[in-house]
Amino acid sequence: MKPELILLRFGEFTLKGKNRLRFEQAVIHYTLDVLRDYPGLRYRKAYGRLYLELNGAPYENVAERLKSVFGIQTFSPVLFCGHDLEVIRAAALSVMDGLSRKPKTFKVTVKRTWKEYPYDSQELNGLIGGPVLRHVEGLTVDVHKPEVELRVEIREDGAYLFSDVIKGAGGYPVGSNGKAMLMLSGGIDSPVAGWLAMRKGLDIEAVHFHSYPFTSERAQQKVKDLALQLAKYTRKVKVHMVPFTEIQTRLNQLGQPNLLITLMRRAMFRITEQLAAKHEAGAVVTGESLGQVASQTLPSLNTIGKVAELPILRPLITMDKDDIIRIAHRIGTYETSILPYEDCCTLFAAKSPSTNPNLRVIERIERSASSWLEEEIRLAVEGTETFWFSQLFDTSVMDQHAGGALPTSPEHQETTTAEPQSIDRFF
Repeated sequence: MKPELILLRFGEFTLKGKNRLRFEQAVIHYTLDVLRDYPGLRYRKAYGRLYLELNGAPYENVAERLKSVFGIQTFSPVLFCGHDLEVIRAAALSVMDGLSRKPKTFKVTVKRTWKEYPYDSQELNGLIGGPVLRHVEGLTVDVHKPEVELRVEIREDGAYLFSDVIKGAGGYPVGSNGKAMLMLSGGIDSPVAGWLAMRKGLDIEAVHFHSYPFTSERAQQKVKDLALQLAKYTRKVKVHMVPFTEIQTRLNQLGQPNLLITLMRRAMFRITEQLAAKHEAGAVVTGESLGQVASQTLPSLNTIGKVAELPILRPLITMDKDDIIRIAHRIGTYETSILPYEDCCTLFAAKSPSTNPNLRVIERIERSASSWLEEEIRLAVEGTETFWFSQLFDTSVMDQHAGGALPTSPEHQETTTAEPQSIDRFF
């Protein structure tokens, strides 16, 4: 079977009443952007779904891209034909012949929205299913749990036939619920948290803290690779690389090793919020999971989070590690995340970090360091380098410019006039 159409089904946002149209338009706009190198594609809207007319575009390539579009719950390759019963029967056989493996059981489900058609749905079930049974050797009918459900929709313009239902990314369309800053460490958890946040309609800008030269350039490249993988789902991801060496070194010199991770995390949140203000983000997303490490106990989360004014979103907070790893495999970040390149949180690590830090003690230490801490935070924000990672370019272009800056178009270029130290690069 060579599909002529793809039926797209939308996710939970179709229940949003007056806002449904806004979400639908966002999905359509993003889908067409993802497929813009197939200019022959056309679309038709129906309630809660969308039909893509392929017009010669290769189904396999289009389907692969659709799997990463947030807002699409499922999709199906569709064969379209006229109303003539014999033509519909032939199309049904073509659908069955096109299956990747031959089923042992099936059923036919007919939906007749055009009521003037001369046969009703029950009659059509038999009129279409009979030839299929005779055509496919060893096939039987199972109306309860069939291996294949052959679906036929009779509409005024013709008949639509399909059987495959392919799972999409689900969720809400990109950017439909605002923007947030993702604290991207380079481990397994934070890319998964970013993906889950994007799936809920958040436009994500990532913030990574590095302590070069204590941490290697490979550690930074690892984060860039993760951002590029996440860009598969949003077309582009902006990453702010924050120099954290001076702050981390001076915090370590305070002589509070058991509280160092708490002090570091609070400084990171302060910097992230300043970047959020510059880039008009309304929340901070982290990969924290309750009880996983010392800084993620409930007392630690409370003490660290008190420094933030923006909402802190923690998509993984109650998830098991196995579930997080499963999602990391699914979205393609796991193999990069486990590369053994250190991040800044591994430096000066205490043997027994506090799992129950006292907020008053932490605030007193920060007040004693205020003469330099606020200035170092300001310098870290000003010294932040900004990179774009995009799936807009093909692989050959990505490889060619893997080590340096790409020329950017005006709409993709970060304004840097206010802060000359800031660097904007497009990968």
